[in-house]
Amino acid sequence: MVLSFGGPDKPADVRPFLENVTRGRGVPPERLDEVAKHYHHFGGVSPINALNRQMIASVEAELERAGIDLPVYFGNRNWHPMIEETLEQIHADGHRRVLVFPTSAWGGYSGCRQYDEDIHRGLQAMGDKADSMMLRKLPQYWDHPAMTASWADSIKAASAELPPQLRDDARLIFTAHSIPDSADRAAGPPQEGGRLYSRQVADASRLAAEAAGFSSFDQVWQSRSGPARIPWLDPDICDHLDDVAAQGVRAVIVCPIGFVSDHLEVVWDLDNEGLEKAQELGLGYARAKTVGTDPRFIAMIVELIAEQFAGTVPFRQGMTDNGAPCARGCCEPVRRPA
Repeated sequence: MVLSFGGPDKPADVRPFLENVTRGRGVPPERLDEVAKHYHHFGGVSPINALNRQMIASVEAELERAGIDLPVYFGNRNWHPMIEETLEQIHADGHRRVLVFPTSAWGGYSGCRQYDEDIHRGLQAMGDKADSMMLRKLPQYWDHPAMTASWADSIKAASAELPPQLRDDARLIFTAHSIPDSADRAAGPPQEGGRLYSRQVADASRLAAEAAGFSSFDQVWQSRSGPARIPWLDPDICDHLDDVAAQGVRAVIVCPIGFVSDHLEVVWDLDNEGLEKAQELGLGYARAKTVGTDPRFIAMIVELIAEQFAGTVPFRQGMTDNGAPCARGCCEPVRRPA
């Protein structure tokens, strides 16, 4: 089962989807109205579901080539097909052991543990039928060589889109989804000192930059939300573009390393706000494509599956059964202020 965040498929889905995303957080209706405008700017459709279905079709083909007879299902946290619906279908089809591939490569609450909670919630909804089920979430893959290679080629392709006179001194900038600073401090097993998410993003950026042939890079954040008084990971991508322009930089390559596929946040924050900011500043601007349908990324998913079939895989971070956390106290959720 490919387990993802979900997104609206038509305009009528936008508000119910956003209510699912923010349920229990006390987000005011006017804030939902503002975010809804981002979706309606793209016709009320998020690209994520279509991209996940494209990923699934590619995984099915790769599994067949690898000689692995395994059906692939699709479930979401926040919109249809919801995980509860998908698990009911899996059970009805006679399956009892399920490998779960989350479309987040990272540690932290929203990147890892919340997927455990999704699995637990889906099993709870099954009632007694859940007693016969075994769901194993596949491990984090942010540093997998195939993912690094995919990002490196995406960066090189973006660089080639810039005018030749701007390529040599273009600044490489990696972005990932910002989270509250308190959530980052709680990310990872307590004995490791926290900050697992931001450390992983920094290391993944370094690996991709090196593989793409860049000796330096910047790593920033995007898509923050919530009250301004609450500290989030920064700097924000648009603020950073102001800074690099002031330093005399003439062009940037922006790589959304924190995202497997083009979430609405990617196309809105980078292809609209980021691009507009760059144009305002006179910066050359190229955005690297996400890697979710790259053949090497697809092969990586099948490799993670095949390891489980081999039965000799040691525990790796993020690999959990039936929604249990990785370790005691790992990535505890932080209560969001109203």
